[in-house]
Amino acid sequence: MSEARPDGRTPGAVLRLPRQVRDELTRRVRGRRAFGQDDIQVVEPPLLRRAVGASALGNCMEWFDFGVYSYLAATLGKVFFPGASPAAQVISSFATFAAAFVVRPLGGLVFGPLGDRIGRQKVLATTMILMAVGTFAIGVIPGYGTIGIAAPVLLLLARMVQGFSTGGEYGGATTFVAEYSPDRRRGFLSSWLDFGTFVGYSLGSAVVTVLNVALTDAQMLSWGWRIPFLIAGPLGVIGLYMRLKLEESPAFQKQLDEHEKALAQESARSEFKDIIRVHWRELLVCMGLVLLYNVTNYMVTGYLPTYATETLHRSSGTADLLVLVGMLWIVVLITFIGRLSDRVGRRPVYGFSAAAMIVLAVPAFLLIKAHGTWPPYLGVLVLATLLACFAAPSAATLPALFPTAVRYAAMGIGFNVAVSAFGGTTPLVTAALVTATHDDLMPAYYLMLAGAVGLLTVKFLPESAQVPLKGSQPMVGSREERSELIAVSRQLSTLAQRGDGARKR
Repeated sequence: MSEARPDGRTPGAVLRLPRQVRDELTRRVRGRRAFGQDDIQVVEPPLLRRAVGASALGNCMEWFDFGVYSYLAATLGKVFFPGASPAAQVISSFATFAAAFVVRPLGGLVFGPLGDRIGRQKVLATTMILMAVGTFAIGVIPGYGTIGIAAPVLLLLARMVQGFSTGGEYGGATTFVAEYSPDRRRGFLSSWLDFGTFVGYSLGSAVVTVLNVALTDAQMLSWGWRIPFLIAGPLGVIGLYMRLKLEESPAFQKQLDEHEKALAQESARSEFKDIIRVHWRELLVCMGLVLLYNVTNYMVTGYLPTYATETLHRSSGTADLLVLVGMLWIVVLITFIGRLSDRVGRRPVYGFSAAAMIVLAVPAFLLIKAHGTWPPYLGVLVLATLLACFAAPSAATLPALFPTAVRYAAMGIGFNVAVSAFGGTTPLVTAALVTATHDDLMPAYYLMLAGAVGLLTVKFLPESAQVPLKGSQPMVGSREERSELIAVSRQLSTLAQRGDGARKR
């Protein structure tokens, strides 16, 4: 690779860099030497595959449970709230679902600082244990007919254990995978985390669909609903084993670049109020993107099965199959969209999809309401495609907003507050709005509002595709890529010195 050209023109290798990468690398080499081998982290492929696989499996298990709870909301309402009307049963079941999100910020406040101090791997192993215990406990709680009011109380406690563990799960998993991923492929590799999410949803949907087909309504109410929750026990053991085999992320091991070290160490010693004071802009951007993603997520995966059965009066088997097709479509799309975000950038993917949500939400729900076989599936596929566009870049985009020393803690605040306030409450609020207004297009209007918030947020989102994480060394996937980056840094250093000299003259 050639050095800076003597005629003063910018070398081709530098021109081929995305603008945001060129600007960040120039900032890092300005006023100091070009990169050496010790300034760039090479990620070994076996460690990378293990890190991505273990994190994705953890998400798979976590969202298997959340998916199962959503698909069984009407059944759980009958088991734990038998004296209420059908509408009240559904709302009560979703209220218990939403209760888990109330304690999510508390989990983030506890696990976030721990992850920044003792490491990501240890905390992720702990959240895996708590999630498995909480999920398994739901499967063994006696119904209201057996122990009365204690049944919904125990259900609420089990959900709160799940919510507490989830408060540290997603922020930690996204931080862990992002810090393991080479900069050029962070969107693609991080999208496997949400790939695990939707595989979990799909497995939950598939299990419930099979049970609804194989068992009678009486059998489902008696004992069939317990089976999906009991499956979480073995899944948790497998996930825990994989996470205990992980090594700590390279960014955490190496800690921080010299140019970020003083700032990041100061931030690491600060309290949450200082994180909010220093990083409030990034927190707001994080919350806006999380709102866009999770309102859509819980509308499709949490509310749509109940909407199809309770509002549109379709069979539970039909509703489950409808959502399952949507989830499988997301599983097919998500890693391709993650790769696309590496090439075209995160902002275009978010911006185009948020605008599309504003335009397509009402037509999608009109299709879902329509009679016939294919229109409902087409409507779900439209929403699923948009959800995939929000999910795919999220695990790469959100951790890139914050420096290494406070990344886990800041994610714990921004992500969990937004999910608790807007995502987890989506099924409850939407069900209540439909009941109060008798307008079955309320879900579409809610999605349009989320799309508008997302579109506004994208305006303030810094482009992070292929850019090294804040406070971390540049990450590459091979020694050859490291050599290329060293050569480019020399060119950029020369150009920066030449530009600085010209300004002084």
